[in-house]
Amino acid sequence: MKKNISILKVKEQNISFFYKDEEDYISLTDIARVKNAEEPKDVVKNWFRNRSTVEFLGLWERINNPNFKGVEFDPLLKEAGSNSFTLSPTKWITITDAIGIISKTGRGGGTFAHKDIAFEFASWISAEFKLFLIKEFQRLKKDENQRLQLEWNIQRTLSKINYKIHTDAIKENLLPKLVSKNQINFVYANEADMLNVALFGVTAKQWKETNPDASGNMRDEASIEQLVVLSNMESINALLIEQGLTQKDRLVQLNKVAITQMKSLLATNSLRKLEEE
Repeated sequence: MKKNISILKVKEQNISFFYKDEEDYISLTDIARVKNAEEPKDVVKNWFRNRSTVEFLGLWERINNPNFKGVEFDPLLKEAGSNSFTLSPTKWITITDAIGIISKTGRGGGTFAHKDIAFEFASWISAEFKLFLIKEFQRLKKDENQRLQLEWNIQRTLSKINYKIHTDAIKENLLPKLVSKNQINFVYANEADMLNVALFGVTAKQWKETNPDASGNMRDEASIEQLVVLSNMESINALLIEQGLTQKDRLVQLNKVAITQMKSLLATNSLRKLEEE
């Protein structure tokens, strides 16, 4: 049987069940062993012969199965309960296209039924056994829900950790690096490249050489935080020029500004929200 079979222990009796389409199906064959351990199939067939059983199965299918063959069902209901009437799980499924009953042959096979039907069958076997079956099944579902809740909490925690790792990695890549001594001493052909070095760590030409397939320039690829800082740096650079600072001194000052402002912007989500709107 190509399904993940689980075992439920009820009053020392192993009851198999599995999940299909998010529903629980319980073994009628295993429940029948409570009444007849040697011939459980006969117990299931005897239950199927009862008129009340056929009525219940038909009602369940009408409620839950849009493809239930009601026309084919009517003759079965008319004959049910008579001395000559016989009905097996396989015959029921074939005639009515039922989904509440599943019949499997071979190892791990038998007759399985949706839990609604299985509880009804258990009641026919023994009212006491039905109560123990329902109680044990409820306990199992409670344990399962607690496990799923624990897994959800673990996944949520891992998600937060992964998000922190991801954002930290972004920050590492976005935060400007301290300019080197060579960069400080280098005289840049224009002020724009000096700002590029202060913020991005490279000139426009250097960036293009390392990104030959890029359609735009480094500023086209910049993050919203970098563009905000770059705009601020342009204003600050104009003031520093008025104060008579050399390009070397301005590069050092602007690099410090870039680092400080980027740290501040990356610590808040406000710009990200603006970017998403």
